[in-house]
Amino acid sequence: MMQSKYFRTCFGIIALLLIIYLGSEISFLFRPIVSMFNMLIVPVAMAGFFYYLLRPIVDYLERQKIKRSIGVLMLYFVFAGLCAIFGIVVWPTLREQMETFISNAPFLVEGVQEQIDQLQQNPYWSRFIPTESELTTSLTEYMNRIITWISNSINNLITVVSGVVVIIATIPIILYYMLKEGNKLPPRLLSVLPRRFRRDGQEVLGEMDSALSNFIIGKVILNLILSVLIYIGFLIIGLPYSLLLTVISFFLNFIPYIGALLATIPVVIVGFIEAPSIAIWSVVVIVIAQQIQDNILTPVIYGKQLDIHPLTTVVLILVGGDFFGLLGILLAIPAYMIIKILVVRIYELFLAEKVEEA
Repeated sequence: MMQSKYFRTCFGIIALLLIIYLGSEISFLFRPIVSMFNMLIVPVAMAGFFYYLLRPIVDYLERQKIKRSIGVLMLYFVFAGLCAIFGIVVWPTLREQMETFISNAPFLVEGVQEQIDQLQQNPYWSRFIPTESELTTSLTEYMNRIITWISNSINNLITVVSGVVVIIATIPIILYYMLKEGNKLPPRLLSVLPRRFRRDGQEVLGEMDSALSNFIIGKVILNLILSVLIYIGFLIIGLPYSLLLTVISFFLNFIPYIGALLATIPVVIVGFIEAPSIAIWSVVVIVIAQQIQDNILTPVIYGKQLDIHPLTTVVLILVGGDFFGLLGILLAIPAYMIIKILVVRIYELFLAEKVEEA
């Protein structure tokens, strides 16, 4: 009996390795599928993001006897109106700050140099600041890297713009059909499963859907509140380009952990050019806002639903970034939540009783 089980295991391993080997030999057959996946992953992910944000509104309109298709179109008109209000109220100030920042960009290094020169004259701070020659060499090196990066970006500008246009044009179409017919997808997926597993499959899909919905909606609410707190703090301390830096922080904070650090860097640089004290106060504002978010808002919005250890989050970010870049970092946690729910249910169905008996 043991020999039979042993040989079955060996044959299974050999068959698996053979399948992997044959798959690598005919990998060219899968290239069109991989290309299609790479082309659709960004617009589908973005449409899925807005789907979970807008679905509660569409469901509410449907309960008010409004057809889903009409409800989706109503949301599109409301979104167009909000964009118009944004263009009238917010965009002029934001554009002015962007234009001022771009026009003053060549003088940023000079501003940093002036502030460092003033700090070098202070007996206390001069011990922690490198000499002028070392600082000049470092600034020149960083500026050369920035110029090289800008040159490479300009060379790829046409491709990037074309990709962005395709994504922007595709997302509303995908989102429309998601919102209109998204409730028809679970029954179709369940029809593929054997009858005895359909109830469990329905529960798994429900758990996945609830986890993604709570995570996305909660993340947007947290980032909005955090941005409002940061913007108010920036206005109080008189930080230049406060609206522009707040908008940048809002988007960067969608990146777990490192997003907050990346958002802090331009704030500190701009604050330091204005005055070292402004840079210190800007960090204080960000830290206070982050503490309010982490210790007060996050437990209220998420509760115990987002039960992911910080070390696990860091590992997920590193792995996702290594394989798929920025998109992998953004999708690492949602993908982990889905896989965790699926693995736990499969374990409960097929392995739990055997492990307990052993």
